[in-house]
Amino acid sequence: MTELERDIIREILNIGLARAADSFAVIAQEKVLLEVPNLNIVSGRSILEKVRELQEQHVIIQSDIRGEFNGTTLMFFSGQHVQRLSRVCLRMNTSDSTQIDEMQESLLLEISNIITGALVTQLANILKANIYGAPPVNPHDDMAKALQSLMLDRPMVQPLIFSVITQFSDKANSVELPLMIFFDRDTFEKILEIIRTYDFMGGQQPS
Repeated sequence: MTELERDIIREILNIGLARAADSFAVIAQEKVLLEVPNLNIVSGRSILEKVRELQEQHVIIQSDIRGEFNGTTLMFFSGQHVQRLSRVCLRMNTSDSTQIDEMQESLLLEISNIITGALVTQLANILKANIYGAPPVNPHDDMAKALQSLMLDRPMVQPLIFSVITQFSDKANSVELPLMIFFDRDTFEKILEIIRTYDFMGGQQPS
C-alpha cells in the first residue's frame, strides 16, 4: 500500500463516517465532531487489549458488514452517552450507568443500526460495492475473547482494523464515542483493487 493509497482509503472512510456523524447528530440533538481516521498497522493483541479496556466501562453494540465485503463495526457507548441519549430520545432521567434496561438497549441498537447503515451506504456508493449492514446486537460476553479466534488464532487472516473516535459534544463538555471498524484481509485487498483500477482524474472505472 502506497502513501497515496493510504490517503485515499482514509478519505473514503472519512466521507462515510461524516455521514454517520451527521446521522448521530440528528438523533442526539447535539453537535458531533469527527476526528479524521488514521490508518495504522497494529498487532492483533494490542487491539484486543483496547477492546477489553473499553468494554469495562462501555456498552458494546456490534454490527456486521456483509455482501462483497466482510467486516464488523463495534460502537462503545459510555454511561454518559446512555444517560444523555435516554433523556433526549426516551425522555428518561437515568444515572450515567452502563447497566441498561430493555428500552435503552433497543435505543442503542437502533442508533448503531442508523450509524452503521449511513457508513455502509456511503462506502457502497463510493466503492460501487454490494454491501449491507446486518442487524446490530449487544454482545454480553467478553468481546475481546470472541475476536481472539480471528485476530490471533488465525494469523493468516490478518484483519485490518480502522479505529475511529467521534466526539459527541456540546458547549459544556465532550464525550468520546469510540467506533472500531474491522475488515478482513480479503476485503482489504478488494478495496485496494478498486482503488487501483479507478480513474480518479476522470471519475470513472475503466471497462
